[in-house]
Amino acid sequence: QMQMQESGPGLVKPSQTLSLTCSVSGRSITTNCYYWSWIRQPPGKGLEWMGAIDYSGSTYYSPSLKSRTSISRDTSKNQFTLQLSSVTPADTAVYYCGRECGTLGFAWGQGTQVTVSS
Repeated sequence: QMQMQESGPGLVKPSQTLSLTCSVSGRSITTNCYYWSWIRQPPGKGLEWMGAIDYSGSTYYSPSLKSRTSISRDTSKNQFTLQLSSVTPADTAVYYCGRECGTLGFAWGQGTQVTVSS
């Protein structure tokens, strides 16, 4: 029913900006209650919540990543985006977009591998 699909380059060079888009189908990203999130998992590490944008456009960020993370949305395309600046090899991970909404819980897309390398 509702699907989320991550897209963007699989390879980013150090110091550049990582940009990913999450395309949402089956549910408007402006629907009340919904928070649209980015999560990542580096190899051998646990999941890390990066930030979110809610149904009204308000943004929230992990304190450890706030200085170089930006989340935005395009409601006409029903998409939200992630920009992570000044990347290093430590940012290599599988990146997921997901959604939260109270009792509806959490759901996420299939993820996309991003490698930071020169």
